[in-house]
Order: sequence, then C-alpha cells, then structure tokens
Amino acid sequence: MSRPTDDLGTRSDTSRAIAFSDAVFAIIITLLVLDLRVPDVPPGRLLFGLLEQWPGYVAYLASYAYVAVVWLNHKGAFNRVKESDRGLHWVNLFVLFTTALLPFPTAVVSDAFQEHDQQDQRVAVAFYALIGALLCASWLAFFHYLARRKDLLKEEVSERHFPAERVRALLGVILYAAAGLIGYLVAPLASLVIFVVLPVFYAVHQRRSVPGASHPPDRTSPPGIEALTVRRPAHAACMACGSS
Repeated sequence: MSRPTDDLGTRSDTSRAIAFSDAVFAIIITLLVLDLRVPDVPPGRLLFGLLEQWPGYVAYLASYAYVAVVWLNHKGAFNRVKESDRGLHWVNLFVLFTTALLPFPTAVVSDAFQEHDQQDQRVAVAFYALIGALLCASWLAFFHYLARRKDLLKEEVSERHFPAERVRALLGVILYAAAGLIGYLVAPLASLVIFVVLPVFYAVHQRRSVPGASHPPDRTSPPGIEALTVRRPAHAACMACGSS
C-alpha cells in the first residue's frame, strides 16, 4: 500500500506559472510606455517638446531592457524546471512583485530629470536603484531555492548552474546599490547611464536557456568533460546530478 504524501496537490507542471508570469511581464511593459506622453507645447514647438522629454525615453529604455532580461532569465530558469511546488510559486511571485514595481521608479526618474531639480534627481535615481537592487534580490531568492531543490529540476541540468546564477544575482544587487550611491552622492546623470548599461551587460552574458544533450553543453564544463557528458547513458547522468 502506498504511503500518504504531503506533496499531494502542492506540485504541478510549470505551464500555469509560466503563462501567468508572461501575462504579468506583458502588462508591466505596457505600463512602462504609458509614461511617454505627447508634449504640451504651443504650435511650432513640437520638436523642442519631444526633445525636452529625453529623460523619459532614457528611463523607458533602461526599464524595458531590464524587464526584457528578467523575462529571458525567467524563461531560461523554467526551461530547467520539470515541476513546481508551493515554495517555487512563492519565490516566483516575489520576482513578479519586484518587477511590477519598475514602472513607478521609471516615472519618478523621468519626471525628476525633466523638472531640472538636482536634489530631486538624486532622490529619484537612488529610488530607482533601490527597486533595481530589490529585483536582483528576488532573483537571488529564486535561484537559491532552485539550487537547494534539485528534485524540481530536469535530470540534465548541471548542479553548478543555479549556484552560479546566485552569484550573478548578488552581483546585480551590488551594482544597482553602487549606481544609486554614485547618483545620490556624485552625479545623477551617471546613474541614469549605468541603469541603461546594466541590463545590456546582463543580456550579452545571458546563458543558454534550453538544457539537453541535443544542444551545446553548459559553458561552465571543461571541453573534455562536455563530450563525455553528452555521450553518457541517461541513468548515469541522473546519478551524477543527484536528481530523483
């Protein structure tokens, strides 16, 4: 007779979590563009009005790129997950919660730079950096959970993948905090530039999102080990990963 299990009703495939998350990301990107408005200028001054709104365009670019990287991270992470449990749903909701905050500091930064008050600009970039660091912290929690719950992962996923992702998330927390300090203590415009550059940096260094032997092996493996890993039988790969 099979023993009762506490996991009954708490585990599921990842399709609903992915669909819900994608819908949230789509709404967030839509909210970002709502801060771009037609300038209120007299006739003949439209070009000047559009150019004067440059902080809004830069803030939109920074946040759109950030959400794009978040979506790619999310896609890559869930491509390595075979099933979800309640804990994974909670850390995923934490990621969505922090991502959904982005339109607010984006609008604050845009407004502060268009009003040309330097003290407000310092506060605005510090606020944006705080939300950016909080979003990276949510990813740190997400990756930490998956690094500890190998039973939720697909068998071919490297044991080193999510621990390595934790380091990248922690680096993001540090970089956004540093950008906020630079903007508040030195130059707000420097922070704005960093906010644009950071998502681009992470996008360039994005890991491949689809695991499996039919794809190129994990970059973290030495070349000699990669070839052996692709040729191993499935049961041997399972034992090496420690997956059940």
